[in-house]
Amino acid sequence: EEQLAESGGGSVQAGGSLRLSCVTSGFTFEDYAIGWFRQAPGKGREGIACIDLIDGYTAVKDSVKGRFIISSDSAKNTVYLQMHSLEPEDSAVYRCAALLKGGNYWKRRVYSDTAYDYWGQGTQVTVSS
Repeated sequence: EEQLAESGGGSVQAGGSLRLSCVTSGFTFEDYAIGWFRQAPGKGREGIACIDLIDGYTAVKDSVKGRFIISSDSAKNTVYLQMHSLEPEDSAVYRCAALLKGGNYWKRRVYSDTAYDYWGQGTQVTVSS
């Protein structure tokens, strides 16, 4: 059974850092890439990063580039989202998700939640000013 489980969220002050973890099970990374999304109250879901654990491909959305880093440890079946210089606007529920790869077309959809088939439950990040 395919599962994703996030952890590492919490409350920090502006300027602080957090590292989120997404532990996966039941996935073959030759077939799936892993992405991170966030959703703040009253706002839509925003795709912010994606990684292919096989070829090392990464994508980070411009709105967080330079502050957020996506990485992985395939031996632990885990994907990380390192977040620096956090701002109150980063407060949201962060979720990881799995996307079925196919050719190179999937890379055009890494920020679209409709491209993902499996989702974790999420972890809350709260940044205070």
